[in-house]
Amino acid sequence: MNYSENNNLVLAGKVVSEKNYSHEIYGEKFYVFSLEVIRLSQATDIIPITISERLLTDVDISIGKEIKVEGQFRSYNSYENERNRLILTVFAKEISEVVHSDEEKEEITNTVELVGYICKKPIYRQTPFGREIADILLAVNRAYNKSDYIPCIAWGRNARFCQNMEVGVEVKITGRVQSRSYEKKHEDGTVETRVAYEVSIASMEVPEKETDETSEEEVV
Repeated sequence: MNYSENNNLVLAGKVVSEKNYSHEIYGEKFYVFSLEVIRLSQATDIIPITISERLLTDVDISIGKEIKVEGQFRSYNSYENERNRLILTVFAKEISEVVHSDEEKEEITNTVELVGYICKKPIYRQTPFGREIADILLAVNRAYNKSDYIPCIAWGRNARFCQNMEVGVEVKITGRVQSRSYEKKHEDGTVETRVAYEVSIASMEVPEKETDETSEEEVV
């Protein structure tokens, strides 16, 4: 099985942080930095990028540079204060510089395609204004018996489409990676501002079933 087909992502945006050392595997160093990606609505998402030192030889990722990243949306577990926390990052496989002419409009690119399995019962709800939302946790298989656990959020028809899906159902989704700030209240009464990352679903389908039942909705 070609696991690279389960998880594909393309982002284009502006570098907004210095690169920081993350870890080393078999002598290969990895770094992390933040990429600012503009939505069609002109809101911005700040997305963490993990990159190998091998990809940094030909492309400048200093603050303010516009780059294109091709890779995968991945997760790993971090143990903090005796608690397990899911950390999400974009793992870069290719990067290139984005060059615009004076007449060219700024490129807006933020697309991700995932094929995985529902691993928790979707949580369906409605906002006070009646907007339908469903939270999904998708397990996307990777080589060497690993999996990435990707939080996804569906809206409107997509939310209705997945609200009754059972755990273990395979789905294919397309959408975009987004960042979202929230407040975490601790037992001692202090409040910490955190950032969550998730896939905002634009379309989804059940690939193993021969059905025309596909739900699509544009999300900006």
